[in-house]
Amino acid sequence: MKKKLFVPLFFVVLMLVAWTRLNTPTTHQFSEDTSKDKLLMELIAYFMQRGHFDPKDISNDFSEDLYNTFLEMLDGQKRYFLKKDIAQFDRYKYALDDEFRALQTNFFDLVYTLYLERRNETKLFYLEILEKPFDFTKKEEINVDYENQQHPGTLRQKTEKWRKQLKLSTLNILHNKLEEEEKLAAKDKSYVPKTFETLEEEARGITRENMENYFSLMEDVREEDWFGSYLNAFVTQFDPHSVYFAPVDKDRFDASMSGKYEGIGARLTKRNQVIKIVDVISGGPIWRDQSIEVGDQIMMVRQEEGDPVDVQSMRLDDAIKLIKGPAETTVYLTIKRVDGTIEEVAIKRDTVELEESYLKSSLIQKGGKTFGLIHLPKFYVDFKDYKERNAAKDMEQEIIRLKQQGVQGLVIDLRNNGGGSLQTVVDMAGFFIDEGPVVQVKTSDAGSKVLKDRDGKTLWDGPLVIMVNELSASASEILAAAMQDYERAVVLGSKQTFGKGTVQNIIELNRFVSKSTYGDLGALKFTTEKFYRITGKSTQLEGVYSDVVAPDQYAYVDIGEKDEENPLMWDQIASATFSKWDGYQNYKQVIEESASRVARDTLFQLIDKNAKWVREQQDKNDFSLNYKLFSDEIAKDESFADQFEILNEYSNALTFESLPYELSKMKTDTLLAEKRKRWKKSLNKDMYVNEAVSILEALDLNFIGRKPLALQR
Repeated sequence: MKKKLFVPLFFVVLMLVAWTRLNTPTTHQFSEDTSKDKLLMELIAYFMQRGHFDPKDISNDFSEDLYNTFLEMLDGQKRYFLKKDIAQFDRYKYALDDEFRALQTNFFDLVYTLYLERRNETKLFYLEILEKPFDFTKKEEINVDYENQQHPGTLRQKTEKWRKQLKLSTLNILHNKLEEEEKLAAKDKSYVPKTFETLEEEARGITRENMENYFSLMEDVREEDWFGSYLNAFVTQFDPHSVYFAPVDKDRFDASMSGKYEGIGARLTKRNQVIKIVDVISGGPIWRDQSIEVGDQIMMVRQEEGDPVDVQSMRLDDAIKLIKGPAETTVYLTIKRVDGTIEEVAIKRDTVELEESYLKSSLIQKGGKTFGLIHLPKFYVDFKDYKERNAAKDMEQEIIRLKQQGVQGLVIDLRNNGGGSLQTVVDMAGFFIDEGPVVQVKTSDAGSKVLKDRDGKTLWDGPLVIMVNELSASASEILAAAMQDYERAVVLGSKQTFGKGTVQNIIELNRFVSKSTYGDLGALKFTTEKFYRITGKSTQLEGVYSDVVAPDQYAYVDIGEKDEENPLMWDQIASATFSKWDGYQNYKQVIEESASRVARDTLFQLIDKNAKWVREQQDKNDFSLNYKLFSDEIAKDESFADQFEILNEYSNALTFESLPYELSKMKTDTLLAEKRKRWKKSLNKDMYVNEAVSILEALDLNFIGRKPLALQR
């Protein structure tokens, strides 16, 4: 089984359209005289069956898949439930379709009750296991291929399984500690290394602390959270990108897609019943006021009206709800400083922009020529107002700024870009062509429609390279495919991109009920359409094949759409009418020369060898719990990995510079300056950027009948 309990923030293409696929859905009378859980079951089943692009028959086969998915979500490593528990669950294996139709939660109630019982049972014996030293001279192994294992039959077998898992965790920590001691002793001849026994005790202590933190976090997960997982197990049977959002998850999704939220500008964590500041977001209220620092503890939260609320024993999500709030309002936080002092701090909330969500650019200097690089992490958009900041508007502005600096070629870096708004990618593609189709979109019950660029203008008419990898998905694939089909850009990167060719819509579930007693019901994101290249071919499963394939670390790892559970199938529709771009004289020749250059490069060959080795390491399931054998195996791996160190020493001959507007910002924003410094350092070690620039240098523009770049407006 490959099913995953996921955080659905990536691999999305979203249409900013109203809900139209159902025939007047509000005429359906939902059961509002029942529990919230049952109402959610009814709503989600109704919309998935009537609105999904490829609706499924909720049958016995569906029930079996739902059953397996939910149990894997709860206990994928088979370390809680016993065989006798599974025997109890099995009577529901082919009955969950009937339960959803009858709005019954018997299966969930049973599983959840037994899960809590087994988890509490585990809490009792894991501390006992960690009280005594492990015998690392004993020859024994652990197999971590949980998929092909059975659940333990008895409590004794379950305890033994946990003992081995805790021993492996401790062994990893112990090995690292012993290596640290060796380094200290080598550096300082007078240093007396700690004994094996002392380090073993310290390692066990860290394992115990990690487990205590884990169970503390699990205690914060409420029944409604697990029921949300059960609903998601149902939804993901239709396809891997449909998901039920509980209210807090929908807020996170919106913040991720827009790159902003309203609050104080800090990231928080909870550990040992303590909520702490772990990051201050550049440009946010706390960053501006310098009133709170990383490491400070939040004890109480008070609004403009009302008494302080103690958040120390509160769930982190609930505490965050109190701290966040509308811009221009004030929240009062009782803070315990790192030095132990306690004071109340007033913070005026504001709109906080997550700088890492937005595109960034750099000038590239090589041999007296200037090129531009734009890194786009996602196709972000504000769903409430498309006129607000979005990826297309920012891209347009950045291209204009780069042109003002006289760049002679442009690289768009879409590596690890999981997608986002469909409208932004259509607008963005228009910057590189005069006019024409960009993508085709098809519903299951209607013909396809062609989304076009119609403005008749080209913002960037120069050499263009699109960089992708296996994690470039959805909207990234639309842009790369369109530029490839027009022969407008050279696509450089992995053999193929992720392969997500579906479109999702989001509906707020509260729209379809009249009562407000249930509170926020959350939202449903589900697949309603598929998109196709302008040639008519789907990117579903296949993705986009790069013009120039450059091996990378993901080359042999199962991370594409084809490796997901329940993906929709590949298909093809009629081609749209379009003409290829005529701006290059040597397009195909440049691709051939670049591919040949990459194939000959010894460092790229080494990257490919490293990628194969990484896959072999991931496929290893058996580990020795004997310290010497475990250590020998690591030494063997490290010796083999030494040959790849040369990759870390690589540095290209390119010079990277920020644009003038950003240099001005960095004079006062030291955090931004440090982030850009680190980014440019990573770019200097990026072989793919170096090859992209070589491609830009080689592309020969055909200006016959076209305006030179300098004359364009």
